[in-house]
Amino acid sequence: MQYTIGLDFGTNSVRCVIADTATGCELASAVHQYESGQAGILLDKTDHNVARQNPADYLNGLEQTIKLSLIQAKTADVSFDALKIIGIGVDTTGSTPIPVDTDGEPLAFKDEFKDNLNAYVWLWKDHTAYKEAEEITDLAARKHPEYLAKCGGTYSSEWFFSKILHCLRVDSQVYDAAYTWVEHADWITGVLTGSEHPAKIKRCRCAAGHKAMYNEQWGGYPAEDFLAELDPKLGRLRQNLPDKTFAIDEKAGNLTDHWAARLGLKSGIPVAMGAFDCHLGAIGAGVAPGKMVKVIGTSTCDIMVSDTSAELEDIPGVCGIVDGSVLPGAFGIEAGQSAVGDIFNWYVNYIQPGGAEAGSHESLTQKAAKLQPGQSGLLALDWNNGNRTILVDQRLTGLLLGQTLHTRAEEIYRALIEATAFGALTIINRIEEYGIKVDEVINCGGIAEKNPTLMQIYADVLNREMKVSRSSQTCALGSAIAAAVVAGSQNGGYDDFASAQTAMTGIKEIVYKPIARNHAVYAKLYKLYKQLHDGFGVSNNSICMANIMKELLDIKIHSQNTTYEQDAQTIVEKIKTPPRKQKSLTIAADGSMPNPQ
Repeated sequence: MQYTIGLDFGTNSVRCVIADTATGCELASAVHQYESGQAGILLDKTDHNVARQNPADYLNGLEQTIKLSLIQAKTADVSFDALKIIGIGVDTTGSTPIPVDTDGEPLAFKDEFKDNLNAYVWLWKDHTAYKEAEEITDLAARKHPEYLAKCGGTYSSEWFFSKILHCLRVDSQVYDAAYTWVEHADWITGVLTGSEHPAKIKRCRCAAGHKAMYNEQWGGYPAEDFLAELDPKLGRLRQNLPDKTFAIDEKAGNLTDHWAARLGLKSGIPVAMGAFDCHLGAIGAGVAPGKMVKVIGTSTCDIMVSDTSAELEDIPGVCGIVDGSVLPGAFGIEAGQSAVGDIFNWYVNYIQPGGAEAGSHESLTQKAAKLQPGQSGLLALDWNNGNRTILVDQRLTGLLLGQTLHTRAEEIYRALIEATAFGALTIINRIEEYGIKVDEVINCGGIAEKNPTLMQIYADVLNREMKVSRSSQTCALGSAIAAAVVAGSQNGGYDDFASAQTAMTGIKEIVYKPIARNHAVYAKLYKLYKQLHDGFGVSNNSICMANIMKELLDIKIHSQNTTYEQDAQTIVEKIKTPPRKQKSLTIAADGSMPNPQ
C-alpha cells in the first residue's frame, strides 16, 4: 500500500490528509487553526476591506498537521510506515500573493516590517484594491481587450495585479523592498522543494491564468508596457515574472533533506505543483466535462472543465477560462460567490439573533427547515462581500427585503440561504448561456456535508439533483491525487488524472432531489431576485422594482395557505440523522506566532 499527503491551506486553517492511493481512503487527517489575528486573518478596524495573513502560520501549520497525521496513521494502522508516502500535493486560497525579497523570503519575516500589515500575505478576500481593479479593467478594455476576455471581462480586486498596484500606491516602502510577489500556492511548494528563490521558483498555471491575466497566446503575463502604463514600477515587476507556468501534472520539485527531517518523511519524494483549493477540490470530487463542482465554504467556488479539442466561447463574468488550470487537456472554468458561509457566520456571530443558544447555526437551521419556500416573505441579495460572478463588483453589498414587524430570526436565516442558492443559479445560467452544459452538480465542503436543509434548498432552487463528495476533505484529497499523479505508476501512483480520480474519488449515497412544488415557488422568487440583481448590480439600467415587495407578500400568502407538512418533516429527519463525518484531529492554537495587531 502506498500513500500521498494532501495539504489544504484554507482561509482559517490548514488541513492535511494521508490518502491511500489505491482507494482514496483517508487513513489520517489533521486540522490546525492559524494562530495570528482573528481566526487567522489580520484585520484593520479602520478599513473593512483589509484581510491579511501571517506566512509563519502556514509553515507552522504544515509541520504540525503532517506530524500529527503521521502519528494518527500509525495509530490507525500499525503496519503504516512514513516511507510508504510517495508524494505531496498542495492547494491554497487565491489570489493570495506574498511580497518577498531577493531570496524569496516574505517581508513579514523581517524586523522592520513586523508591524506593517502591507508586508504580510494579501489574502484572497482583501478588497482594498477595488479602485486599482477598475483602473486595470479600463486600461485593458482600451489597449488589450484580449486580457479581459479570458477572465470574464472584468479584473477583480481579489486578484494579483490589483493588490500589488494598491500596495505600490499606499506603501512604497513595502513595494520597493519586495523583489517580486509570489502566490501562496507557489511559495509553499517552493519552500518544500528548496526552490523559493525568485530565479528558481515555479509558478502554477492555475493562479497565473485565473488571477494574473497569464495566457500563452500573448506570451504569458501581460506585457511590460501595459503594466508600465499603470505605473512604471509595476512595469518593471514584469521582468521578475517568468514566461512559463506549470500545471499540476508536473512537479514543483522534490522534498528537501531539511524538510524531510523536519516532517519525518523520506527525502526526495515529489511535490506536485500547487493550485487553488477550489480547483483541487474539483479534482477530489471527480470533476469531468459536464460536471460542476461547487466547493462551498466561507465563499463558494464553482469549477467546470471543457475539453480543449472543442472551441470554447469566452464567458463574461467568470473568473477565467484557462487551459490546463484544473485538468491537463481541458479548459478550466472558474466562477463563484465571494461570501456564502461568511454570510451565515455574519448573521450568527455578529447579529447574534436570540442569543448564543437560540441563535446558533444548529438552532436556526432546525427552525428554518420547517419553513416553506416563500413563507417568510423575504428576499435577500448575497453580496455581503461583493459579487464575484457574474457582476465582478466587490463594492456591491448585501440586502434584505420584505421585513415586517413579525419577521423572525429563522426566516431571515432561510432567506440568506435562499439568496446564496439564487446566486448559484445565476452562475449556472450564465455558463449554460455560453454553451457549457451543466449535467451534474457535485458539492463539497463542510456546509455541503453537514447542512441537509441548505442542500435541499439548493436542489429546489437549481432544479437539479445535489450530490455530495464522499470525502470530508475534498480539497486536500485533490492535492493527494495530484501527488499520486506526479509520483507515477511505477512508484504506486498513477500516470494520469482520469485513472487516479476513478480509484480515489466518489460521492455519498445521499442525493438531494428537487421537489417540484418547491421549485415552482422558487422560480417565482428567482424572477424577483433577478430584478434586484440587475437593478442594483447593472449600471445604466431602467429596471422598475415597485412590484417586488407586493409580489413577495402574494407569494407569502399563497405559501401560508398551502400544506407542505410531509416535505418539511422529511428535511427535519435528515437534520436529525446527518451524514456520518470522518474523524478529524484539531490542534489548539498556542499563540507562539507573531501577531502584528
